[in-house]
Amino acid sequence: MPGNDNSSTPKSAARDDSPCVAICSTLFDDICRGCGRTVMEVSNWVFMDEAEKDAVWTRILAEGYPRPPDNSRSSRNAK
Repeated sequence: MPGNDNSSTPKSAARDDSPCVAICSTLFDDICRGCGRTVMEVSNWVFMDEAEKDAVWTRILAEGYPRPPDNSRSSRNAK
């Protein structure tokens, strides 16, 4: 219907496509310390449809992800 185009806009349009914060720890951890996704979610992200991505986003946001980079290294270097 004309004028209702905004009502069909997915809620995911307001966020980044990927929760990646460039702190990948999936080589060593089952859950990435930066974004909170599993190894399988990270590797299959580009193949997921919007519903699958929304489910992952819902879970990781509820768990407090994505997390900002830890700047403790820079404070250690300042000493």
